[in-house]
Amino acid sequence: MSLGLRNLSKSNSLLSGTSACPGCPENMAMRMVGMGLGSDVALIVIAGCSSVIQGMAPRNSYNFPVLNIAFAAGPPAASGMARAYRLRNKNTTVVVWAGDGGTADIGFASLSGAAERNENFIYICVDNEAYMNSGGQRSGSTPLGASTSTTPEGKKENKKEMIFIMMDHNIPYAATASIGYPHDFVTKLKKAKSINGFKYLQVLAPDPYGWMFDPAKTPEVGKLAVQTCYWPLIEYENGKLTVNSECMHCLDKSTRRPLIDFIKTQGRFKKITEEEYKKLEEYIDSMWKRIEKMMEL
Repeated sequence: MSLGLRNLSKSNSLLSGTSACPGCPENMAMRMVGMGLGSDVALIVIAGCSSVIQGMAPRNSYNFPVLNIAFAAGPPAASGMARAYRLRNKNTTVVVWAGDGGTADIGFASLSGAAERNENFIYICVDNEAYMNSGGQRSGSTPLGASTSTTPEGKKENKKEMIFIMMDHNIPYAATASIGYPHDFVTKLKKAKSINGFKYLQVLAPDPYGWMFDPAKTPEVGKLAVQTCYWPLIEYENGKLTVNSECMHCLDKSTRRPLIDFIKTQGRFKKITEEEYKKLEEYIDSMWKRIEKMMEL
């Protein structure tokens, strides 16, 4: 991290000695949470890699009060916790920290319910695009063509578009981020903290082992996902959609960086066929057309 990034906040949300794998994107994202939200945070961790990373009780590598909880129970617990803090006149920021499996699949019903009720907490989906903690099984967030332990020949369906699904709940704020662009993620966290009601952030967290790349290249892969327009950096606030400056080139297909530059960095796409690659390009093109149309509303 640059000195400028370190100076964003003096709070240290991640203590030394975690049990994370080398190059872990969740550790990087957790540091950014402290930079964006400060130290007055109550964290609810849904079952996943981060349940293990923090270490064994009674000690905790996350420098926040932490409630570890089952897949579908995070949003209900956060709803009650946020109300309890409000009744005690405390401004503690309640955050649900969940993987894509706990968000797009197992925990979606309770997530949707909390969003529909406009509960006042921040929900962060740390999206590594598979169930990495339990063996790298495919999730609803796994992209077309990616090999996982349950799709060894490559997944045959496109990624579930959680950001658009959450926008359809008409929540006050929703945004995407990538660990490759930490200043952008920190800025969006700060904005989410200032907004009353339900806030949803989905941060791309490239996993070196599930995605099969050199752990030293985690930030680079996170940047490539954005630069090749695979992963949009967008914000939805009070019904208006905006695209971050890093992604403005994606609105014009002729100015996009080739998707292959992102695909070829990862072993999970080693079996992708030409037909699947073309379908993935078409999916990304349709996503950007949808974003452009929503910007005009």
